[in-house]
Amino acid sequence: MYLFQRIEEMAVRADDSRRSICDFVLEQKGNLASCSMQQIAEKTFTSKATVFRFAQSLGYAGWRDFLDDFLKEADYLQRHASPTDPNMPFDADDAPDALVAKLASLQKDTIDDTVRVMDYEALEQATDYLMSAQRIAVFGMSPNSILAMVFRRRMETIGRQVIVPPLDESGIVSRGLGENDCAIVISYSGNNERREPMRYVAPMKANGVRLIGITSGGENYLRRTIPCTLCISSRERLYSKIAGFSTSQSVMFLLDSLFSSVFARNFQENFDYKVSNSRDLERRRSASLISMAETDQEPSSEGATTDE
Repeated sequence: MYLFQRIEEMAVRADDSRRSICDFVLEQKGNLASCSMQQIAEKTFTSKATVFRFAQSLGYAGWRDFLDDFLKEADYLQRHASPTDPNMPFDADDAPDALVAKLASLQKDTIDDTVRVMDYEALEQATDYLMSAQRIAVFGMSPNSILAMVFRRRMETIGRQVIVPPLDESGIVSRGLGENDCAIVISYSGNNERREPMRYVAPMKANGVRLIGITSGGENYLRRTIPCTLCISSRERLYSKIAGFSTSQSVMFLLDSLFSSVFARNFQENFDYKVSNSRDLERRRSASLISMAETDQEPSSEGATTDE
């Protein structure tokens, strides 16, 4: 979780003077370097001691240490900023074509950003885990659990069984996994080990389960606890946004990358298995368009469509 997201989270949860400092820092991040602690205290109707404690509550020795990291983060996000705001990608008065164009731009930028922060060593290690696992489980809150269902479907087409347990069964499923199994834990914030799905991590580690984390950039509980972690494009705010368009696109791309990496390890075998099963299971179905028809299949006028 990036600093700006941790500050936003603090602003929501804090019930003291730190909230006004959070709001000021988020609003004035471009001008923060020119503000002294005294000026910030005056503008937020607090004190220098409160500003100091604000930095400490984020894990820093003092304000200067916090400011150095915050400015570096702000500079990185600015240099890699998308022309489309991931939190407010369209406006109320956008025509349909403009709205669709903005969403398309955001999704392209999200994938580019996900590739930019991809850890290929972690991807290889995660693939090793998935290849050798007897059982694979994916843990996450909605909508991540919904995206995991698509991953499960893809893996099943090559004969690999994946469990996506519902929330009320996640605890018992996680405790039933062992050293021959693998679990993927998805959380954008990745914080608070007492909340789902993070609270399943410690029991699974104790049981020797090989863990793969999918979470946002920056420091958080999942990154500290799971060495094999893939990074979600992390430009969205936690709360102040229309929807998690960027996050969902990034998570789905990472899951697709995992599936594709597993598929590629035994490419021909997986391809033959998938095609053979598709033909057996969908013998009654045929493509209505010549361009969609298989080489051994005549186009049909029934209007059926192909599926994965």
